Amino acid sequence: MLQKSPLKQFQKLFKTQHKKRPAHKVGLPPAALVFTGDKKQEEVYINLIGYDELEFFQERVTLDQLRKHLEQKKKVVWIDVIGLHDIALLEEIGQLFGIHKLTLEDILDVDQRPKMEVFQEYLFATLKMIQCPSPESPIQEEQVSFLMEKEILITFQEKEGDVFQFVRDRLQDPKRAIRHRGTDYLLYALLDAVIDNYFSVMENIGLRIENLESQAMLEPGNETLQTLYLQRREMMDLRRSVYPLREVIGSFDKYAEHRISAEVRPFIRDLYENTIQVIETMEVFRDMSSGVVDLYMNSLSNRMNNVMKVLTIISTIFIPLSFVAGVYGMNFENMPELQFKNGYFFVLGGMGLAALGMLFYFRSKKWL
Repeated sequence: MLQKSPLKQFQKLFKTQHKKRPAHKVGLPPAALVFTGDKKQEEVYINLIGYDELEFFQERVTLDQLRKHLEQKKKVVWIDVIGLHDIALLEEIGQLFGIHKLTLEDILDVDQRPKMEVFQEYLFATLKMIQCPSPESPIQEEQVSFLMEKEILITFQEKEGDVFQFVRDRLQDPKRAIRHRGTDYLLYALLDAVIDNYFSVMENIGLRIENLESQAMLEPGNETLQTLYLQRREMMDLRRSVYPLREVIGSFDKYAEHRISAEVRPFIRDLYENTIQVIETMEVFRDMSSGVVDLYMNSLSNRMNNVMKVLTIISTIFIPLSFVAGVYGMNFENMPELQFKNGYFFVLGGMGLAALGMLFYFRSKKWL
């Protein structure tokens, strides 16, 4: 069962990450380069990886150093741009690789829907990379964009900390198949890392929903209701990020056949099937989140019914006792029972026996 402190931490982080951003692009002309996200790190830098069957190198470079490295012919070059708030740097990268202004605009617009586009010179795709380290943590969402040319793959990320480390580790091993394949297979490997991480996120979400079910069943308080509301909001945001993935991955077979080699296409189809599985799992958890809210309301109603039952039983027991006390509290002079020497004790005893009799009766009916 979740403790109160993790719930409060989840609420605080969720509110921080889901604050409403101002509309930076209202009134601007098309292809205006404006970063619509939050500045998540101070430094924007470029991480360069180049490799072929025999050689591998990895280095953090400046733009001038990048130009020199591009002169050294490698089978595959992976340029990883970390940080998007330096618009001037992204414009220079766009000029260096002939990236269309509309593509740069899509890279900087981090709130857009995942999509894939095919240009004459390159293939462009953008999607959401999500991370959830533990069931108590909210989902951390980041836009990552991929731009693939013939021998160059460029990725654009908002901040450090991604899900690509396993791919980097595999690239350092010359025996791995990825070292003997081209840019399209590297693109597949990175997309596969993103989607595989979705399964880890879904697992943590499932554990969180189970914890919330226990919380809603045992402690249906105001804090639990607030957390359930935030959970439903998060599932709605997750659905907006995950659902378009089916269209994005499916577009590789439809529109990018000339850029994806025949040996890589089966991997893309397998990736599409994984995407469908992620979407189905997300829909199940989305229904479960709604079911937890219903469970909360039912638990709250059941607790209220139990309280009302106890109060009703107490009131029922005291009705005949109040009647007896009311009768002998009348001020008539001619009441024979008032002259009994032990009348007070008989009345109290009778009232006690009546109360016990009703208690035994209620217990026999299993009302208690």
